[in-house]
Amino acid sequence: MGDRVGRRAVVLGASMAGLVTARVLAEEYERVTIIDRDEVTEVEDARRGVPQGAHAHALLAKGQQTLEALFPGMTEELRADGIPMVDMGEMHWFFEGRTWRPATTGLVVASVARPFLERWVRARVAALPEVEFVERCDVVGVRTTPDGGRITGARVRRHGAASDEEVLEADLTVDCTGRGSRMPVWLEELGYARPEQEQVKIGLSYTTCEFDLPDRPLTGSLSLIPLATPGSPRGAFFGRVGGDRHILSLTGMVGDCPDPGLEGFLAYTRSLPVPAIHDAVGTTPPVAEPVTIRFPASVRRRYERLSRFPAGVLVLGDAVCSFNPVYGQGMTVAALEAVVLRDQLRKGRVPEAGRFFRRIAEVIDAPWAMAAGGDLSWPEVEGKRTAQVRMMNAYMGKLQTAATTDGRITHAFMRVAGLIEPPTALMRPSVVARVVRGSLRRSGRAPGTRSTEQTGAKAF
Repeated sequence: MGDRVGRRAVVLGASMAGLVTARVLAEEYERVTIIDRDEVTEVEDARRGVPQGAHAHALLAKGQQTLEALFPGMTEELRADGIPMVDMGEMHWFFEGRTWRPATTGLVVASVARPFLERWVRARVAALPEVEFVERCDVVGVRTTPDGGRITGARVRRHGAASDEEVLEADLTVDCTGRGSRMPVWLEELGYARPEQEQVKIGLSYTTCEFDLPDRPLTGSLSLIPLATPGSPRGAFFGRVGGDRHILSLTGMVGDCPDPGLEGFLAYTRSLPVPAIHDAVGTTPPVAEPVTIRFPASVRRRYERLSRFPAGVLVLGDAVCSFNPVYGQGMTVAALEAVVLRDQLRKGRVPEAGRFFRRIAEVIDAPWAMAAGGDLSWPEVEGKRTAQVRMMNAYMGKLQTAATTDGRITHAFMRVAGLIEPPTALMRPSVVARVVRGSLRRSGRAPGTRSTEQTGAKAF
């Protein structure tokens, strides 16, 4: 076995979290088996097991940097494949109909469709000699030692009428099955406590169409992103994701959703505070009918608070924390958690579960505070509003107003939103002073009226 930590690791789920986890496990295990209920290796479109895959995704700046470190050359390979690279501060963000002042941040991210990125990462992982995929296979439970103190593998059943249950033995099993993870149930069946669970009920809907737009209505590779707020409750993500293909995802909070079909989709688009989006797509047939996904709540499972946990198993990705997807944090946080796993494995032993969960809790804390706290600015969203949450939401409203006239505020915010710096960076005296000054200004331009230069869209 040489200097390897173990002979075999099993990863439950071929999600982005599962793929980056397999990438780091391949450094320390002779064999890494990825199990998924879907067919994965030959799939090019959004998979059934990843229903959010058809919708707009964001790879934040920290995520881009982390994946580049795990897969050297990724950025240039994606660029060579025609994927636009966008500076986060030069994307066109809108707050209640007013565009933020652009800022060059140097935080360049890929404007890429989720299935394309997942396929790219999957191919790189599949090329590792240690990795194998077991597709069309359901995980029905875990295998343990007689005393239940250690997980020794996964109990699985391959698809097929005559398929019997089998056990895939493992030195380490990692649950990356997402927000539907059964690990809390399995723990309870083994006599352990379930992790505490926090929820912020947001009632989010995503409705998406893809369009082929040969005239490329966005200047360069830019996106148009009107942010949904309590004062302007309908949002969208519109951008080019390679070649002439453009993706438009409409977001609605607390139960708001377009009416079914293309007519309902276009009516919702007309209601956005950025007319250029409807102007760009309103007369072009989409590639396919609109697709809707509903996301009832953000969920965080507090594994780090458990006093007992079996050895030989860890949990990672959305199975630990599933964020409101409009913040684009999920893939980035999963990659950062995988780096935590790699760092602990490099000590020459399987990470102790409590130490691992405490460390990834530190990774999760800041993005969870941003996402969950921001969602609580909506009066209809259920959740605990501490004095700190109320104060931060009031401040963020002023910051977003000030960003419409001050590119330095845009720059500061994008470093935090990109997970490069912690939220406390927005409370530095120099930033606070600019927020106070900027929020008192009045631009003189009525909401909803923007020049071609401001929106980055061509005149129609």
